[in-house]
Amino acid sequence: MDLVHDQLATGPKLRILTVVDTLRRFSPAVMPRFSFRAPDVVDVLERVCGEVGYRASIRVDQGSEFVSRELDLWAYTRGVVLDFSRPGKPTDNANTQVVQRQVPGRMCEPALVHELRRRGAQMRGLA
Repeated sequence: MDLVHDQLATGPKLRILTVVDTLRRFSPAVMPRFSFRAPDVVDVLERVCGEVGYRASIRVDQGSEFVSRELDLWAYTRGVVLDFSRPGKPTDNANTQVVQRQVPGRMCEPALVHELRRRGAQMRGLA
């Protein structure tokens, strides 16, 4: 599990949470948002695990979204081990890195960008 960072042509920064099942070789979640916090990650994981089941371990990097009490508590209560990669070693999370290279091109379709803008405006109370 990792985050991809990108920026729209109009300026806003985009963060995309990628969850990759390396055993089955598919991605049960590719979730774009303008910002991600630990509770958002927990919500996505709860949805994904409800669909595909809980894994024994989840490999994550040292990002602030993953090094949090919320995610640690979620993992502990469900018997999931958070396997943190070593800082500066992207090869520890190589399968996720391969998926991430394919994500930005797919995510920048006009319909998706429009939907993200609409949701962002709703969250800020502008719509």
